[in-house]
Amino acid sequence: MERTLIAPGVHLSCDPAEKFNRCRISIHFAFPAKRETATAHALLPLVMERGYADCPDMTRLTKKLAKLYGADLTVDARPMGCSHNLCVSVTGIKDKFALEGEELTREYASIALGAAFHPYFVGGTFDPEAVGIEKQMLKKALEDEINDKRLYCLHQANREFFGDSPAGVRQEGYLEEVDDLTPEQLTTAYYEMLRTANIELLVLGCDAAQTAAVRDALLAELAAIDRAPLPLAENIAMPRREPVHRVETYDMVQAKLCMLFTLGEPMRTEQLAAVRLAMALYGGSVTSRLFLNVRERDHLCYYCSSSFQSFTGSMAVNSGVEHADAARAEQAILKELADLCSGPITDEELEDCRRGLLSGMQGVEDTLGGIETWYYIEVLRSGGDPAKVQTPAEARAALQAVTRDDVRAILRKLTLSVSYLLTKEVDAHAAE
Repeated sequence: MERTLIAPGVHLSCDPAEKFNRCRISIHFAFPAKRETATAHALLPLVMERGYADCPDMTRLTKKLAKLYGADLTVDARPMGCSHNLCVSVTGIKDKFALEGEELTREYASIALGAAFHPYFVGGTFDPEAVGIEKQMLKKALEDEINDKRLYCLHQANREFFGDSPAGVRQEGYLEEVDDLTPEQLTTAYYEMLRTANIELLVLGCDAAQTAAVRDALLAELAAIDRAPLPLAENIAMPRREPVHRVETYDMVQAKLCMLFTLGEPMRTEQLAAVRLAMALYGGSVTSRLFLNVRERDHLCYYCSSSFQSFTGSMAVNSGVEHADAARAEQAILKELADLCSGPITDEELEDCRRGLLSGMQGVEDTLGGIETWYYIEVLRSGGDPAKVQTPAEARAALQAVTRDDVRAILRKLTLSVSYLLTKEVDAHAAE
């Protein structure tokens, strides 16, 4: 992957990806997450994906994509630590596979740039009808969150964990604000994104001439904008504190337990390989301690897994438990962490986890989406420093070099900050 600065706050990353019969053009906007505009920025991709100025409704857009041999347009938002990210992406077959020699890549670029820079406006703002429809969709998604108790428990734990820090902004939006959000507010949020975002143009599966044409078209669009890009958000970490236990009660069959831990300091990119192996050993694989011991041996939970968020230096352990077993499950989860920090780690379990990770990482470059996601997250995680952006091959090599001591060094830094439990009211007092 080749990455170059093409304008202030704008980079081009490209890869000819010759083994694929498809190509992909993506425009990523990364900008600081802010509480006051969170709901508008959550709604923005839903409205933008409906169409753009030259193709203003979903019916015409669907027909246009179908004529391009089933090309695909997506506009989505991806929370990344303290940054909000909006991505406009078009994927389709390469020009050389067109039956009548159509210049498909040029059409893909036109659609991506149209969706990103020329939304369908009515009277200078987003179409009020489209905004009204997508507000109802966003509202329903936010209302339905509580029905997925696993996700709800994680979100509640995150709110307690991050508090008023930038990472605590609810980037999926705030239910109580949706009804009052106006097309004018959404339009203001859109222009703020264009003005302040760092932009990453990813062109995959295109030759040099096609890539240059896409680059030039993007630069022409940016020339009409008074840009003032803000720096990429840096990695953060919440400070260590005495653990906080929170309990909510619901009439539910299975209790949900979410425990959040902090490194106490921002994760450094050179620690990532050790973090990956530490998570696989602790709770991120079917050979992990949480799976084999807490779930299989002790039968204390229906599921129990750990995951790490590199942008915020935090680890989450999510589990589903019997209501009466919640306290025992929490203690067992903490014991497995302590045992990894100070007890033996066998060659067999270390290498089983390493092989599992390496196998998964071998598949990163098997899809255009996998390549894009890998490199874009690397760019964000490294703060745009090219020296810290790893290729998948470099990441695999780094993983091969991780030792037991490296794993323990990471795990020993993690301390519990928040334990959040959803349980029946009759069992709530026993869990406190």
